[in-house]
Amino acid sequence: MNQTAIAVNGSGLNCDVVAAVARDGAFVTVTPQAVERARQAWEVVREVATRQPVYGRTTGVGANRNVLIEDDAAHGLRVLRSHSGGAGPLMSAETVRAMLIVRLNQIAAGGSGVDPDVLGALADVINRWLIPPIPAYGAIGTGDLTALASTALCLIGERPWQGNVVGAHFPLRPADALAFISSNAATLGESALACRDVLELLRVSIPVTGLSLLAVQGSAEAYAAPVHAGCPHPGRRRVADAMRGLLEGEELKPARIQDPYGYRAFPQVHGPAVDAVENAETVVTREINASSENPLVDVANRTVWHNGNFHTAYVGLGLDAVRAAMFQTAALSAARLGTLVEPTFTGLQPFQAAPGEPGSGIMILEYVAHSAIADIRRLATPSALGSAVLSRGVEEHAGFSTQSARATTEAVTAYRIVLACELIAAVRALRMQGREPSGRLGEVFARSADALDSAVEDRALDGDISSAADLLPRLAPYGVY
Repeated sequence: MNQTAIAVNGSGLNCDVVAAVARDGAFVTVTPQAVERARQAWEVVREVATRQPVYGRTTGVGANRNVLIEDDAAHGLRVLRSHSGGAGPLMSAETVRAMLIVRLNQIAAGGSGVDPDVLGALADVINRWLIPPIPAYGAIGTGDLTALASTALCLIGERPWQGNVVGAHFPLRPADALAFISSNAATLGESALACRDVLELLRVSIPVTGLSLLAVQGSAEAYAAPVHAGCPHPGRRRVADAMRGLLEGEELKPARIQDPYGYRAFPQVHGPAVDAVENAETVVTREINASSENPLVDVANRTVWHNGNFHTAYVGLGLDAVRAAMFQTAALSAARLGTLVEPTFTGLQPFQAAPGEPGSGIMILEYVAHSAIADIRRLATPSALGSAVLSRGVEEHAGFSTQSARATTEAVTAYRIVLACELIAAVRALRMQGREPSGRLGEVFARSADALDSAVEDRALDGDISSAADLLPRLAPYGVY
């Protein structure tokens, strides 16, 4: 349990902080300024509702937006109950906790008009590890209505928390029902975790590529600063810089005038992935600190604005680009793996089989890697290519950022397997060659060698793949660009 305290104030939340709360259990508090900001918005929206229609408070929702509501208490409960009908397997606990911290921060930013007491309630839910049972299917990128309605029903005590835990009943006024659920907090929470994970794996790929380069007696010439100054995309320049830093001090004796694309074009292919995930991270960070509410409560002008801030097109498009770039760089990892089973590149038996044996060695790693890459390719289909017309035609577009976030999460799992396969092959080749890198790559090799089985006889490699996948996060600091 992480005892770090996170003071939520409606700004300053980032993907690392979301992960610290969702996965590590960082303790959450809410600043007095955030409570006061939420209180002012709550007072303003109640005042405005006495003199003009406010969507979801004094009117129905969706196609019922023109229906005026007199009993807001009964209406609010109807909204929660009717919108909580998701389906499918339950979201993971970490995704739900990511949703909770994002929604807490959004309400703290002001603009929702939700009762400020909800801030303390949500913080308590997070700190007590209460998990609302939320089915995965129900959102399309225009509001995580089913997820947040299910959460609200747990808050008011109408539904039990996951595991049939009966928690204390927390305050959520029925009049605030639509304001509470009008958010993409679940999509944004999952997006934040996915960005963090992709960024970590992209960093890991750099030292793994360095080990592979040594194992095939490759050249560092493709990473020279003048090469990348000639076409100065930010990502590729930083990747090349990181490769040069890792290879510094190594006695490289290139075996060929130029290497295959897996090495020679690594910055050009990996760089776009770095740029894509950093763009997506910027977008997600902006969203999780925004007042993306409909209607938006404007305290300064004492009014509300009906708007389309709930539409997360930026997030979906950003993550779509991440998966496309991830596929490209994962395919390059598989290409390097292909060189590591070839005697002409390693000087070893085919497939790095044990000396004197016509064995299969690491042959199966190529199949495993390409199986994982096939999933990344499938998941790379842009979610933004879909659309939908809903609620009797009044909600006539959707960007499916929710599906983009879920696909990115799944692609992370597959990419981790691809890199694990390459790491096993590179470390095994260097061991069998009797070579040990120096400097920072030497540290990477030592950590990897300690974690991976040194036996080379034909045997099941599933344990090796699992060990390598678990090791990857510890190698990420060596790939900082």
